[in-house]
Amino acid sequence: MSFDPAILPTVNAVLNGLAAVLLLGGYICIRNGWKVLHRRFMLSAFFTSAAFLVSYLAYHATKLHTAYTGQGAARFVYFVLLATHVILAVTVVPMALLLLWWASRGEFPRHRRLARWAFPVWLYVSVTGVIVYLMLYRGLGT
Repeated sequence: MSFDPAILPTVNAVLNGLAAVLLLGGYICIRNGWKVLHRRFMLSAFFTSAAFLVSYLAYHATKLHTAYTGQGAARFVYFVLLATHVILAVTVVPMALLLLWWASRGEFPRHRRLARWAFPVWLYVSVTGVIVYLMLYRGLGT
């Protein structure tokens, strides 16, 4: 039995979706003062997103491009989502690393200030990753 890299886009979408759920769980926990549970959710979201990044890079090391075939408004929506997703995904990595660093050092005021910006960006990247997958590989919007 050999590994088929064609499954990686689906794996990536599942990891993105799971990261979004974990982020929301972490947000709910911190809003309720459940700091230990918040930490677990957020570490899980971080490692899920890291697994996504490894899988994404592995896929694109074997296949560089998949063309979007949708037309009209769907095509416009796809490229707007894709562009914002990619640009914001690049910003999520350093923000997530800083958040982890500051939390590990107990620098919670700094952590909180950045988390107010990082959380919605990270959630947007995770959700739009799933939407881009559905549009590109499952024909959503065509």
